[in-house]
Amino acid sequence: MNKISLAVGLLLAAVLLAVPPFLKSYGIYLFSYWLVFVIATMGLNLTVGYAGQKSLGHAAFFGIGAYTVAILLKAGISFWIGLPVAMLGCFVVGLALGFPALRVQTIYLAFATLGFNTAVWLVLRNEEWLTGGTFGINNIARPQLLGLSLDGNLAYYYFVLGTTVVVGALQWGLLRSPWGKAFTALRDNPIRAESLGVNVQAYTLLSFAIGAVYAGVAGALFAPLVQFIEPAPFTVGASIMMYLMVVVGGPGYFFGPVLGSAVGVLLPEWLRFAQAWYLAIFGVAVILLMLRLPDGLLSIPDRLRARRLAREASAARAAAAAKVGAAS
Repeated sequence: MNKISLAVGLLLAAVLLAVPPFLKSYGIYLFSYWLVFVIATMGLNLTVGYAGQKSLGHAAFFGIGAYTVAILLKAGISFWIGLPVAMLGCFVVGLALGFPALRVQTIYLAFATLGFNTAVWLVLRNEEWLTGGTFGINNIARPQLLGLSLDGNLAYYYFVLGTTVVVGALQWGLLRSPWGKAFTALRDNPIRAESLGVNVQAYTLLSFAIGAVYAGVAGALFAPLVQFIEPAPFTVGASIMMYLMVVVGGPGYFFGPVLGSAVGVLLPEWLRFAQAWYLAIFGVAVILLMLRLPDGLLSIPDRLRARRLAREASAARAAAAAKVGAAS
């Protein structure tokens, strides 16, 4: 299965490298926008899909990363300083948000994270002296890399793509380390995980903190991409949409965020031919998908494999019963 995942990843990387130069400016921008959400939902997939926590506050970390970089850039501080500051800030706040998960679970934890998202959004909207409030922050400059300007859409796209590959590789390694096994043990059965020596409290906090760092990186890339930010993209609704992306793609599947973000970001654009009805069509499609595939699109191979094994087992039982009948 690892070889198949690696092959899929290499094929996807080849397509993402080769196709954008043939797209128009908006197409390149849209692909960059999609990759930003791939990074953000990678973090949420770690928290929700692998560690089994419930979080509806991911857009708050996305906003913290975006505003941190934007504010520092406006103050004349380099993007390359703003990025690690945003990551560190999201890590610390993510640790703090993880503490409610030590005492409450399931729907109560979801409500706690929802309240956190609302509080962050209110700060972004009301503290005009820092965030610009509803007027936002504009003219956010794109960074330079090794002396090369990333102002062009294609150049910035490749920068976002490279960042996505790097953070994806880091998560791939994390999930195959003892930490990754501890996260999945925590998701499957916390009591059994604790009996096996997993520090449940520490890994619960880490699942929120590391997931928050990924959202912070995505936000730090988002601000220079759009070059204007205001509080609207960081509402509770945005967190629910990110959660939906993880669920649609397949929680606990490495490539789930890639597919889920494509459904959440690219599919609505492809449905615009329906004009006023495109959002309704998108919503109905997602509902039908969740009814038929509650474990996400990437669960399809596992479902097909389970059906094949069930048919083989049924055939084997039938053959064994026929042998017994013939012998008697």
